[in-house]
Amino acid sequence: MVKAHFTEVTQSIPPKTHDLIYLIRKSGLELPQAHLEFIGKINNASIPTRYPEDLQRIIAQYPESVARDYFEKTEEVLKWLREHPNLR
Repeated sequence: MVKAHFTEVTQSIPPKTHDLIYLIRKSGLELPQAHLEFIGKINNASIPTRYPEDLQRIIAQYPESVARDYFEKTEEVLKWLREHPNLR
């Protein structure tokens, strides 16, 4: 969804990056502070998950309760992004 906003605002193909904060800044999106802070958390969390050798350590850091909380907050951010005027 962040890349969709980037594309809509810049009328260009988004860069090949997983850095959501970078994409948000480049697209000029002004998210509520709570959403921005959460995206910062998941932005940092996604880096080690791409490396299998770190998987067991990551599983320990993100028990089911944390995963459920992240899932619910992700749904809230996606809802906000879908309702943003850029994509109407």
